[in-house]
Amino acid sequence: VQLQASGGGLVQAGGSLRLSCAASGRTISSYGLGWFRQAPGKERESVAAISESGRFTYYADSVQGRFTISRVNAYNTVYLQMDSLKPEDTAVYYCAASRTYSGSVRRAYNYWGQGTQVTVSS
Repeated sequence: VQLQASGGGLVQAGGSLRLSCAASGRTISSYGLGWFRQAPGKERESVAAISESGRFTYYADSVQGRFTISRVNAYNTVYLQMDSLKPEDTAVYYCAASRTYSGSVRRAYNYWGQGTQVTVSS
């Protein structure tokens, strides 16, 4: 599975961005999907995850209520809608796929996209 993330950019605090991650090489309908982020000098952390059918989702406490993960299996794509952005959301965002829904468990994700930069100015 190849993953291509897009949609990052520069936004002011309080603004919104929508990240997309398009998969190729294999249908992702049987994969759990997740978004992670890594800020400079920090470890990569889980942001959100979604189960194969979309029935189950996970959000990190820091983004709960502000970010929404969704997927359209027919388009082989997963999204991350980010609202009420804060400067501390600044990071490179990565999408990832796991063979089963894995929530925040980073080591369970087998496939990773290349990352897209999100910068939130104060």
